[in-house]
Amino acid sequence: MYFCPHLFIVVLWRCLTIAKKNNNTQINEEIRDKELRVIGSDGQQLGIMSARDALNIAEQKNLDLVKIAPQATPPVCKIMDYGKYRFEQAKREKEARKNQHTVDIKEVRLSLNIDTHDFNTKLNNALKFINHGDKVKVSIRFRGREMGHPEIGLETMRRFAEACGDGVVIEKPAKLEGRNMLMFLAPKTNK
Repeated sequence: MYFCPHLFIVVLWRCLTIAKKNNNTQINEEIRDKELRVIGSDGQQLGIMSARDALNIAEQKNLDLVKIAPQATPPVCKIMDYGKYRFEQAKREKEARKNQHTVDIKEVRLSLNIDTHDFNTKLNNALKFINHGDKVKVSIRFRGREMGHPEIGLETMRRFAEACGDGVVIEKPAKLEGRNMLMFLAPKTNK
């Protein structure tokens, strides 16, 4: 296999430009505005000056000039260590993702002629899901001659919803869709 260094450089350059486009933050020479409001590394305002002067001040302190408010007039730039800023920003985003809870939809399948103990086991599973903060999809599949008795399925669904108790809200009542009867339950929110 032949290795082409020119092609490698082109691919690397494209990856870097894609990474910059995803970031959207302008730093140092990327800032093309004539006038900028500059904030120093200590948080003190240095005033309105040209981009060249602001960049010179940042280079003297071995820091970066970062545009933090591009929509302002004139745009606001801050002198800071950009690598440290990106690291702290990534750390905050990771912490926010860790504290997020995604609501999943768990499914509990009942049958038309379900026995008491099976019913209680399915009920306990559904309550466990709801206490965890997830939504529950309760379904009954009608097979063969069972299609002639949807009222038995409705009664089973009603009994299941009542057995769940007060901490549960019926988000979507029981409805027959083809051969399946579906009902959605969600945890009650305290507002």
